[in-house]
Amino acid sequence: MNFDNLWIEKYRPKTLNDIVLNDDTRKILDNYVSKKEIPNLLLVGIQGIGKTSLAKIIVNSILQCQYLYINASDENGIDTIRNKVVSFSKTKSFDGNIKVVILDEVDGISLEAQKALRNTMEEFSSNTRYILTGNFKHKIIQALQSRCQELNLTPPIQGIVKRISQILKAEQVTIKEEQKQNLVLLIKKLYPDVRKIINDLQKFSHSSNLVIPELSIKSDVINKCIEFVKTKKSNLARKYCIENEEKFQADYQLLLKEMFYYLNDNLNFDNENSKRALLIVSEYLYRTTFVVDQEINYYSCLISLEDVIS
Repeated sequence: MNFDNLWIEKYRPKTLNDIVLNDDTRKILDNYVSKKEIPNLLLVGIQGIGKTSLAKIIVNSILQCQYLYINASDENGIDTIRNKVVSFSKTKSFDGNIKVVILDEVDGISLEAQKALRNTMEEFSSNTRYILTGNFKHKIIQALQSRCQELNLTPPIQGIVKRISQILKAEQVTIKEEQKQNLVLLIKKLYPDVRKIINDLQKFSHSSNLVIPELSIKSDVINKCIEFVKTKKSNLARKYCIENEEKFQADYQLLLKEMFYYLNDNLNFDNENSKRALLIVSEYLYRTTFVVDQEINYYSCLISLEDVIS
């Protein structure tokens, strides 16, 4: 496979100017550039916002240093820390400058390995820095968090729009007037996952034209689900959704978002149960980032709503 044809590889950020960052984070990184020095860093956030890309930009472009890269989701045991990380950290670099260990997806390593890493970071602080990335901050022990400077990598949506405009222009893809609204909806739906946005843009670019399918959920799907929930027949709502998945492309995360907007616009907020309903949907929407089965997660949400919607 020629990876040059994949937009996510072709347009993967290679310099600091390529990556979409908020102003505060860019100022911090510019300071690192001027000093050619970094503290231990913690880069956390959802997938696709550029954590790994930024880590590699720091070692290759900003510091131009010797580094060790470890995908901690694959090598997540304490032996990885004791053998690879310690062995690399305890020796001086070839040029006498600091070295860097990048532990990608550090939230996937075991508790014992995290504790061992804590001691390693402290013992070899004179010549080695550590860049930790992860999707879930709560899975990283406090002792590691306190030894790192955390950077907020959530990109501004205006920056994402500018970036994808550059990509579409470079690929000579035309956006017809009737497609601009769908493009806005696509960005809002997937924000802040820049990687997913770029992936979908390539998928929807046909013959140099951007053709994005209708992304909003048909109101009858939401109405039908609410109708079943009110009569405490969530099992029938589940059956209905499974049989009509083509209406929302089996995107249960989008279905939950649309349900949240629907309830927010239609419920009476003088009623405490209305507020509880929104909190329930918000909770299950949050769970979509890590559950295995999105359909079961959605069904569980409907069951929970039975107690507060009537």
